[in-house]
Amino acid sequence: MSKLTLACGLALTLAIWAYAPGASAQKIVRDPTAPATALPPPPRPAAAPVPAKLPQLSVSQIVDKNVAARGGLSAWRAIQSMSISGKIDAGGKKDTLLPYTLQVKRPNKQRLAIDFAGLTSLQVFDGEHGWKLRPYLNRPDPEPFSPDELRKATEAPDLDGLLIDYAAKGSKVELEGTEMIDNQGTYRLKVTTRHGHAQHVWIDGSSFLEAKIEANPRRFDGKMRNVASYPRDYRSVQGVMMPFVAETRIEGVRGGHNMTIEKVVMNEKIDDSAFAKPPSLTAAAMQKSPRMVTLPAAGPATSSPQPP
Repeated sequence: MSKLTLACGLALTLAIWAYAPGASAQKIVRDPTAPATALPPPPRPAAAPVPAKLPQLSVSQIVDKNVAARGGLSAWRAIQSMSISGKIDAGGKKDTLLPYTLQVKRPNKQRLAIDFAGLTSLQVFDGEHGWKLRPYLNRPDPEPFSPDELRKATEAPDLDGLLIDYAAKGSKVELEGTEMIDNQGTYRLKVTTRHGHAQHVWIDGSSFLEAKIEANPRRFDGKMRNVASYPRDYRSVQGVMMPFVAETRIEGVRGGHNMTIEKVVMNEKIDDSAFAKPPSLTAAAMQKSPRMVTLPAAGPATSSPQPP
């Protein structure tokens, strides 16, 4: 069922845009129930970025303002685990919202579960090894990450993202200029990790929160396309700012896909066994597996969106 394949790929682009490591890069294929989007022939070259009129700041000043806007170093360093639950927009003729749970734990562990048609899809990374369960493709047994998926998971940013403690992580940040993003002036930064992977981040020139995050290119309709995430609806959760909505946009494809947060729990106790591959596991057994962690009721460290 390609709808869930799309959702898995988007989830790892969205949920994790800055705060959790991407476990894998699922292949994105078009939902067969959705009408094809015709692209204008021949494709026009991408428009040149429109510079923004913003105060001239150094890289250090921009990063410092971003860290402060997100809650500060001490607040982020105090977070050892994070559990997020919400809905993913999988698209289709009828908007399909799939429940998900994302659990992350320092230093680099992640478990993503997505429910679809009574089945649970899993993508898990324990910091060294990764595995996935894809019952929606009639593959009821766990499979290891591909070499490319494992490389991307290993090189992905940790729980607090690209910019916090970037120098200590061995990364380099450069200011490439300013750019208008959705009618908002931003600073365009290039972050190069110690692994040599370069990624762009656009920082809002007013709030100094992330306005756009460059993601790994994805295969869609037979070709690799650029992907970006647009986080918004920031809310404070235990002293740090979290985007309760993130939209993924794929280059050359109309519309986007949203991932919304309904609940966030900081520093929940998550046993390491939650990230371990069971010796024997099937999709049916997954529904009863004690390794799935249930989010507790809302408490002081929990934030949920308010109804409009």
